[in-house]
Amino acid sequence: MSQRVDSLQLGEIGLEVRWKDIKNVHLSVHPPEGRVTLVAPLRMELPTIRVFAIAKLTWIKQQRRKMLEQVRQSEREYLTRESHYIWGKRLLLKVVEKDAPPQVQLRPSQLLLQVRSGSDEAKRKELLEAWYRDELRRIATAQMAHWMPIIGVQVDKLHIQHMKTKWGSCNPAGRAIRLNTELAKKPRECLEYILVH
Repeated sequence: MSQRVDSLQLGEIGLEVRWKDIKNVHLSVHPPEGRVTLVAPLRMELPTIRVFAIAKLTWIKQQRRKMLEQVRQSEREYLTRESHYIWGKRLLLKVVEKDAPPQVQLRPSQLLLQVRSGSDEAKRKELLEAWYRDELRRIATAQMAHWMPIIGVQVDKLHIQHMKTKWGSCNPAGRAIRLNTELAKKPRECLEYILVH
């Protein structure tokens, strides 16, 4: 049996609507451009779905705005007071030169990048990207531990790397998942969506 698919237009925002044999409505805003999907129970009619979507319009716009702002970021120079993102939250970078091992610390509204004196942009970028990879691995590992028993899959390998055209991919035969490092900059819901779908 083919799945029923329709679309809704709410002003400038288009929603792809699908019906499945589920109990609750699932509304998602997908990276990177903010595509919106809504999965509804079979019993729901399109007018009811429209009312539900209109009630969630403020949330949809907020999520789309966050994603589009991040997409438009200029090239990073890794300088103090430059904007960086972690899990969808904007932080200001603070670069501290110190004769000590380099490190990155996450603070409430700041990302502290401690580097040795004279470190160049390439070194700062390398340190911050390594930190993003570690952070993504930490959160993805926790989310996988939560979801694997629920959806009945086993993942044995997690690869994290910079990817130009994808947010992630999976190899069911090899029980492996590959994630784009950039996901660490997006809201955690984006990572969860990639892992579950």
